[in-house]
Amino acid sequence: ASMGEAVAFFKLCLRANAPMVAVENPIMHRHAFERIGTRATQFVQPWWFGEEMFKATGFHLRGLPKLAATNMLTPPKPGTDDHKRWSWVFRMPPGPDREEKRSETAQGIADAIADQWGLQKPMLRAAE
Repeated sequence: ASMGEAVAFFKLCLRANAPMVAVENPIMHRHAFERIGTRATQFVQPWWFGEEMFKATGFHLRGLPKLAATNMLTPPKPGTDDHKRWSWVFRMPPGPDREEKRSETAQGIADAIADQWGLQKPMLRAAE
């Protein structure tokens, strides 16, 4: 899809006719931000949720609280072998399934979404 199509779809998701909306997106480059015009409500890292990896994940939220860390790990120091291991997303070599693997949501984040947002009840407005 072209960037124009992707931006249109993203904006459609943001404007969804729903009391609770969470749209996931990585850190946008300048050109996408200029077209979308809004920053994520929150960025999280997998290591906040017990996953030994680096990958900023942004959420544009409406009607939902920010995700709370569930199992905060201490990231390894830059330049160490552990830091390189945690950076596998960025160090992944080119290949046919690279985009798909890089776009996967870390399991710890997915579990936090289910636990923290799965039981949320929308605030319904009284009929006018």
